[in-house]
Amino acid sequence: MRIYVGNLPYNCIESEIQELFEAHGAVESVQMIRDRDTGQSKGFGFVEMPNSAEAQAAIQALNGQPFNNRNLTVNEARPRPERSDRGGYGGGGRGGRSGGGGGGWR
Repeated sequence: MRIYVGNLPYNCIESEIQELFEAHGAVESVQMIRDRDTGQSKGFGFVEMPNSAEAQAAIQALNGQPFNNRNLTVNEARPRPERSDRGGYGGGGRGGRSGGGGGGWR
């Protein structure tokens, strides 16, 4: 089961989150979400726990609990929305024939 963990301190590291969740069961992986350019934590992440009963126990025990002076938000992660390969607003055309020099069609 994939678990969302929010309101994390920005200086938090994966091993701290893993230790926190291992008190409630086996942890398969921990993924902290970081800024692409700076590598700074964005204050949230995801924990994978293979046993759903243990995952539910962790959610119940940790949601709203203080961690490094911040109250955690812990719940079952929602499925990631599908993303198209295109970015922006759907691509669009190239625009008109503005600017540019050089002759016309010959």
